[in-house]
Amino acid sequence: MPDDRTRPAQRISRESWTRLVRDGWTRLTRNCRARLRHLRGNMIIPVQAGVAAALAWLLADDVLRNPDPVFAPAIAVGTIVSALGNRLRRTLETVIGVAVGIGAGDVLIAVVGSGPWQTGMIVAIAVALALLLRGGSTLLVQAGGTAVLIATLAPANPDIVVPRFVNAVVGGLVGLAVVLVLLPLNPLRLVQRAVGPALDRLATLLDDAAAALTAGDAAQAQRALDRVRDFDERLATLQDALAAANEVVTLAPQRWSNRHVLAELTSSGEHLERATRNCRAMLRRIVSVLEDDEPVPGQLPTAVRQLGEALRTMRQELDRGREFHRTREQALGAVDQSGSAYAEGLGYSGNVVVAQVRTAGSDLLRATGIGRRAANRMVRRAAGHSRPPSPPPAPPRP
Repeated sequence: MPDDRTRPAQRISRESWTRLVRDGWTRLTRNCRARLRHLRGNMIIPVQAGVAAALAWLLADDVLRNPDPVFAPAIAVGTIVSALGNRLRRTLETVIGVAVGIGAGDVLIAVVGSGPWQTGMIVAIAVALALLLRGGSTLLVQAGGTAVLIATLAPANPDIVVPRFVNAVVGGLVGLAVVLVLLPLNPLRLVQRAVGPALDRLATLLDDAAAALTAGDAAQAQRALDRVRDFDERLATLQDALAAANEVVTLAPQRWSNRHVLAELTSSGEHLERATRNCRAMLRRIVSVLEDDEPVPGQLPTAVRQLGEALRTMRQELDRGREFHRTREQALGAVDQSGSAYAEGLGYSGNVVVAQVRTAGSDLLRATGIGRRAANRMVRRAAGHSRPPSPPPAPPRP
């Protein structure tokens, strides 16, 4: 008969195992839903790749009668799936890299012949020439790869030189035609998909920081700070989306009408990036406030939380194509609360938090299209005094 004393431990073990399975299933389903949303949001890319591959093969094989047309669809697909915003550059680097590899291979084979050490020399010189042109990784790869083919296959098959260069040109041009003329991305939707998650993520971190201030929990504030340090990836995604959208509206005639709106979104993205940097500095100081047991008036966590709400509202108004009236009201409300906290009395780091709330609020106003002077004037009025709080001198080190 089992000892009754083992039953609580078994029950705890079963409960822990059940919780572990449930949490794992929740994470799995959440991850799957996120991946499906990502696929739906980017479904045009596989369509572009398929169309480009088919057109490149048709043009190289049936129209130009290229004896080896495989390279053309490969380059076309490479153009489609290359980094957003760098497609034109990647295509140019591909064509130039192939030309460098062919030129170096042809000249050197005529001088040194073919063989193992000759192949190594040809590849080294081709890559050196690509570096001399200050090309990116695509140019280097194409120059080196083409030099290998020329050095190893051209002596036995001299007809490979011209078709490979033609394939590179055909594939690159077809890829660009598909993404910029036939099936261009919607630049505004592309930016909105990148901005939205970034705003929501930063708002969540500010909520956590506000909760930490309310509870006096320095460890919770530190966890929020640790997570914001990983926010650079989301900012990089936003910058890539803006670069891709600007590439589309610059080169795709169908999207020229979006230029003005995209210019506003690009300016907003710059100010959001500044607001993110200020929020990161704010979180760092919130940790110091709690670790140093500085006073925390109730208005201070309210200000931080309201700044997060302004970010969420900005996403909603951006998605719905509305004016940012509510976003501005909430940003100024956060500034007002921070001014009240300052009037209550704060320590050194608390004053810095207030200054960062004001600066981030000004950045949000700028992101909604308000000019610098007007934004600063609105912030000063909301704060209730003419100058931002200046933190007192740092206490001397013991």
